[in-house]
Amino acid sequence: MRNLDKYKGVIPAFYACYDKEGNISPEGVQELTQYFVKKGVKGVYVNGSSGECIYQSVEDRKVVLENVMKVAKGKLTVINHVACNNTKDSIELARHSQELGVDAIAAIPPIYFRLPNHAIAQYWNDISAAAPDTDFIIYNIPQLAGVALTQDLFATMRENPHVIGVKNSSMPVQDIQMFKQAAGEDYIIFNGPDEQFISGRVIGAEGGIGGTYGAMPELFLKLDEYVKAGEMEQANKLQYAVNEIIYKMCSAHGNMYGVIKAILKINEGLELGGVRKPLAALIDADTAVVEEAAKMIKEAKENYCN
Repeated sequence: MRNLDKYKGVIPAFYACYDKEGNISPEGVQELTQYFVKKGVKGVYVNGSSGECIYQSVEDRKVVLENVMKVAKGKLTVINHVACNNTKDSIELARHSQELGVDAIAAIPPIYFRLPNHAIAQYWNDISAAAPDTDFIIYNIPQLAGVALTQDLFATMRENPHVIGVKNSSMPVQDIQMFKQAAGEDYIIFNGPDEQFISGRVIGAEGGIGGTYGAMPELFLKLDEYVKAGEMEQANKLQYAVNEIIYKMCSAHGNMYGVIKAILKINEGLELGGVRKPLAALIDADTAVVEEAAKMIKEAKENYCN
């Protein structure tokens, strides 16, 4: 059996960090990485949805990973999402990831054209072959990618010895159970939807990767702690509190990741910039949402983490 312990736990999805001109900020990337090191999370998931990957160039994504690795190497498990909407660029990012020594690469299927399963498998296997010394994680997020990971496709991908599991962000928690049951103990399934963290963990996920973890890592670490200890009543209460925070963050006019970055400026003093167009920037009316969500996070930490 493979040693998957380095993937088991709370792994925040990394946010895009911009300077005042809207370019990638190496300093911001390093500061955010150090923040995660200090918080004690298991690792980081770089250049995924939360990292605004589909709005980044290949060079942007290389700069992000290079600056994450300057801080994280040897301190955090690093999973780098390398999928682009063509195989050539994805391969370039996979090779770059291996050169920098990441723990794993990950990829959604290509979007827009509805590819058959055999073409998706070829795409993923071509990417994996470009980083032959690096673990590979399938990213299943059908509500955004437009393509779902089927059991047949998952079985085909398990023929690739570098495939170690699935980041499952589909909404039915049952999918986690089905992937885990099919794959067995030699694979890891990550819970994706943050609002069902404890549900995913209970039904078979051994780790979680989420876009809101970074705004409140202490709360997700506590959730993980409750689940491991079997303290499900407390876990349930905290999950409800976390979900209320998420709903609040989603209620702004601007994009949720813009809200999260503004919260991190208030609560943690991090300067990460805004979001990249066409994502909607925050407007003045969003200030109340940001401040209320920041306050809710502080209060939840006082109630559950002290």
